[in-house]
Amino acid sequence: MTPVASTFIFSSALIAICVLTLLLLRHYLPLRSTPAYLLLPVFLSLAIPCSIILLVPIDLATNAVEDEDGIARGISLPDGFMRAMWRIAYWLTFVLTWFILPFLADFVDSGHRDPNKRVWDSVRSNLRYQLVVLGCAIAVLVYYILNNGFHAATIKGTAIALAYAWGLVLAIYLMGHGLVAIPRELFQSASTSSRLRRLQTRAPRVHEKMTDAIDEHDTLEIQVMELSRRKNGTALDFRSWIEELADTSDLPEARAARAPPARVTEATVPNVITERFLADLTRRVTRARHKRIRFIEEWDHLVREANEAQLILDASSSKKLEYGCFASHSNWHRAKLWSPTMRYYMHATVFPALRFVGSLFLGLASACIIWSEVFKRAVPAISVVGLSVVHHPRATERGKIGFAGQLMAGAWLCYMCAAALMSIKEVKVWGNRALVRRHTYAESACWYSMQVAKLTVPLSYNFITFLPKDIHTQTAYYNFLGRLINFTPLGEGFSAFFPIFILVPVAATTFNLYGRIRKIFGFGFLDDDSEENQSGFGTGGWREGRALIERERIGSSGVGLSDQGPERTRQEDGAATALAPSRYTDSPSHSGQNTPSGARSPRPRQQPVGPPPQQSHPPASRQVPEDEAEGNFFQEFAHRVRNTFDTIDKPELPKVNFSKPKWLNIGDNGDSSSGSTGRAGPLDRLFAGRNGGEVRL
Repeated sequence: MTPVASTFIFSSALIAICVLTLLLLRHYLPLRSTPAYLLLPVFLSLAIPCSIILLVPIDLATNAVEDEDGIARGISLPDGFMRAMWRIAYWLTFVLTWFILPFLADFVDSGHRDPNKRVWDSVRSNLRYQLVVLGCAIAVLVYYILNNGFHAATIKGTAIALAYAWGLVLAIYLMGHGLVAIPRELFQSASTSSRLRRLQTRAPRVHEKMTDAIDEHDTLEIQVMELSRRKNGTALDFRSWIEELADTSDLPEARAARAPPARVTEATVPNVITERFLADLTRRVTRARHKRIRFIEEWDHLVREANEAQLILDASSSKKLEYGCFASHSNWHRAKLWSPTMRYYMHATVFPALRFVGSLFLGLASACIIWSEVFKRAVPAISVVGLSVVHHPRATERGKIGFAGQLMAGAWLCYMCAAALMSIKEVKVWGNRALVRRHTYAESACWYSMQVAKLTVPLSYNFITFLPKDIHTQTAYYNFLGRLINFTPLGEGFSAFFPIFILVPVAATTFNLYGRIRKIFGFGFLDDDSEENQSGFGTGGWREGRALIERERIGSSGVGLSDQGPERTRQEDGAATALAPSRYTDSPSHSGQNTPSGARSPRPRQQPVGPPPQQSHPPASRQVPEDEAEGNFFQEFAHRVRNTFDTIDKPELPKVNFSKPKWLNIGDNGDSSSGSTGRAGPLDRLFAGRNGGEVRL
């Protein structure tokens, strides 16, 4: 391609990446209410890792010119420009992940009201961590200098190799998990019935977490209301702060008055109010509010997907699919271009077939990446990724990769990045942080973007090592950073052999080793997402999940799930079979205060009229609707045994007439002398005791 065409394609692709990153941010953050000082670093930390899909293929084919005709095979840019781009990406990533994003995360998570105190709180928290890391680095540096002497180049290469090693460990783990999870998810979702069963299995755990999050948030809101009632003492010094905190509360006083005594006891306020107490209370209230929004959104999404799957199964007889009020957020499900019959065949036949084919295709791609990771060092000639990128192996040294090879390299990198990014969202090892549609907590957004930015360097260098050595050693990225990684035997050996350990997360995800380890060590049993307990016996399985989803559907039958406002209500655990009992509805004035930014939160879960239940966890056994009354395993087994014995026919035994013995005719009109007199003799008093001939035992 000519330089003008290469520049145009590069600029257009870079703009497209920025636009897609902005749309991704819009999906998880409210762009209008998010401050610019937070939005810009998060945008850069996501755009830079995504840009490697464009930079690495161009770098591989830069100056790929044949000697005889002088025509570049693919998109090519000057070496100086590519080196400058890699420097900008590397150092910007370094500053974002080590200084800017950690500072912003602690700044937005601080509960202080004064911005200066929030800054000092964030600086103190990050300085403590930085000093610990710096102290360990100085100790290692002193030991290294005492043993090997002072060599600036060696020390620089060792530092870069250690930083690359940490990023490579994170990238290999996340990518190995995603390479298995993505095809498996597509394969499992190809069957509508199995997808519905998995949603029903997850429902009790999600519902319990949502209930706990709502109870925790209500407890803190009650504490805020108790604090706002205090009119004397040290509370007067922070009156404006307390009023501002109470204004953001969305718990009406009527519900707070009916709170159980245990919850009111937990919400006690100390006698002396300090600034530190208020800052901690503000932080806990903010976290609890976002945690509540997170699990309400997760529950609504699960119920919506389960209802859609159930509607598809119910439409199998009529061959007409009508979503009604249970459609998802996207309007294309209810597109008027589709008739009900066409919609049914699309969702019952076409989409499952596409998911199945996609799972096979991505599974094959995952196998190729794993194969290349394992054998790229031992037998580089059989690296599938390298063979698919290098289309002209007999060309000159810099002309082996053309435009088609660049497209293949971009596709491989896109799938590797997607696997790593999906794992960051799905793996449950990040504490209480989560990505929530339009309501992601600012601290969680900073933390996730920081982890994504750390994947830029390891994924880029790991990919170029798939190619032959005479190709990747000529790239601008290798001349800038790769030679420093390979400068020491430690960095070169780690970069060459550690990717083989991708088999560990692959095996752990394939054979569900995470769930087995949790069961062996005795923790996390209730949160096990494995496929081994599909029967649902013991810890609230799919039967309980089906009852919860059906109750939610019945309780929301009057208003669509996607069209409900803040006044949307939910039935409590004791109203499983009742149709919309009397329920409490909050005032609309509090609907827009679920988030600090003022954005409208997902529909809050309301409480019914009357005293709420004393326990925060849903009961283990729930009442099932009459048309679905099956109970758990033991109840079902007991009913079957009882029905068996109740319906059995009693055998008709032959009647045998036995003549009464003569000695039993005492007191009757027999031949006995004692019976003729009507009085009992000694033998009668011993055995009979009364007239009638009964035997006393």
